Amino acid sequence: MEFNAVILAGGRATRLGGVPKPWLKYDGDALLSLALQAARGASAVVVVGPDEPGSGGGEPGTAGHLPDAVLRTREEPVFAGPAAAIAAGLSALKNGGRSTPWTLVLACDMPHASRGVELLWAALESSPGMEGAMAVSADGRKQPLLGAYSTEALEREVAVASGGSGLTNSSVFRLLARLNVLDVEVPAGSTDDVDTWEDAAALGIDYELEADVKSQEETLEEWCRTLLQAFELEGVEVDINEVLAVAGVAAHSVVRPAAPLTTFIAGYAAGMARGIGQASDDASMNAALELARKIAREYSESGTGPE
Repeated sequence: MEFNAVILAGGRATRLGGVPKPWLKYDGDALLSLALQAARGASAVVVVGPDEPGSGGGEPGTAGHLPDAVLRTREEPVFAGPAAAIAAGLSALKNGGRSTPWTLVLACDMPHASRGVELLWAALESSPGMEGAMAVSADGRKQPLLGAYSTEALEREVAVASGGSGLTNSSVFRLLARLNVLDVEVPAGSTDDVDTWEDAAALGIDYELEADVKSQEETLEEWCRTLLQAFELEGVEVDINEVLAVAGVAAHSVVRPAAPLTTFIAGYAAGMARGIGQASDDASMNAALELARKIAREYSESGTGPE
């Protein structure tokens, strides 16, 4: 099937202390290089993200330099989220006269995405009339940033969104909500991504700024203790990674500003439950965070939200 590829490489990486994901390394290769390999066969490729460190030097395909044929652009405004980044990538391809019937959309932080790409094309070839195919992990989680979509349908939805509330901080699920998309189960690990240093460690991903990572973790722990003391909650245990994980789900599934709002409301609900004796501190907090995570995922998959 004839296709172009849009590779998303421009997030803030807040939970990685701002360390850029594209240049993290897996088995010696930068994650962006692995994404380019997963997109092999594309007629044209555009990377949506900032210029790489030390651009202009290094071997093609390494962290220091992209192949000359690869286009580069940024979402507008910068850090406006993955839906806006997809729109920017489509625009760059169209303006460059590189139109194809299909567009492969890939996040740059999934080192094993290539395991699922061929399955997407196989599913589309066997199901004519569909407008796309989206990867689904072995545990049932949908991953729209490992997906192949009709270019015409994507451009149509971008135009609709741009004429309404816009794509800034909008979710990809919302952008794709009206598309007739196949859910394609992909091999285990295909959609594993890097949101935290725990994710990176689990995948065997390396980065040299270990001191900076440790410093960030220590700062968060110190700040958490400071807040608990200020609110006279010294005895409460807070799972910082779990709170950040729920915030990440809300940011990706709803809109980015939903992250602090979600964690605030979940914390308030946990405090109310504890105050009336429904459960212990730990149980109340865990239940509130799990419910917030569940609702955020359902919200995105249902396409709920303002038009």
